[in-house]
Amino acid sequence: MLDEYEADHHTGMDTGVIAGQIYDYTNGYPYLVSRICQLIDTRLVPDVFPFPSDSWTTYGVDEAVKIILTENNTLFDSLTGKLVNYPELRAQVRNMLLRGETTAWLPYDEEQRQLRMYGLIRNEHNTVAIANRIFEMLLYSHFIGESKRNNDLKQLAASNKSIFVDSDGWLDIPKIMEHFIMEHNRIHKGQPERFLKEEGRERFLTYLSPIINGTGTYSIEEQTRTRLRMDVVIHYLGRRYIIELKIWRGPRYTHEGEKQLQV
Repeated sequence: MLDEYEADHHTGMDTGVIAGQIYDYTNGYPYLVSRICQLIDTRLVPDVFPFPSDSWTTYGVDEAVKIILTENNTLFDSLTGKLVNYPELRAQVRNMLLRGETTAWLPYDEEQRQLRMYGLIRNEHNTVAIANRIFEMLLYSHFIGESKRNNDLKQLAASNKSIFVDSDGWLDIPKIMEHFIMEHNRIHKGQPERFLKEEGRERFLTYLSPIINGTGTYSIEEQTRTRLRMDVVIHYLGRRYIIELKIWRGPRYTHEGEKQLQV
């Protein structure tokens, strides 16, 4: 489809790269694929980019996804509505995303069957996984936004939002991490390690959300959805910032972690 579009419009896009990025976001979900392409074609120029050659880029795909995540549509209403109708499954999905817990894939479970029917979940090594990255991003925002947990961290991040953007308009990630660690330790000092493992993911995303709200989005890397590690990828004005969170276990483990990040 993109090859045909490029043959007609000559935008200069790398169709392979753009197709790969769209698939990474959508896992081939038809509506989402079409909506991303429609937004790039009809909405981003001239609202965001001056020329089509600027919109048919990885930055353009990110901007289209950001629009999708903020618009009302029946698909997202169905997703959140089904979770409201099945509170037990909703709790499982929430813990899966925010705490890294796993839920067994049960083919005959009625709640899972309802979500499968709408294409909202998939089988990943006999455990439940959200069908695609956009659905995950939507649910992360939904759960974080409605939660009253960690409101102190959320309010602190919102009040200091301006200091986390440098003079060129880019995120100052070291400063975000420095302030998050400082505020987290001040508020939650003395909590046991088990509590930190379970709550750490939610706390950091709660702190991050008001900082990038309206300008960027974030996603979680698939291969690191475990309780012990997590990679957050921030999508912000065409740039990606990758953050890996680990619990402090002393200098030796820190050194090993730094070597791992360099590979």
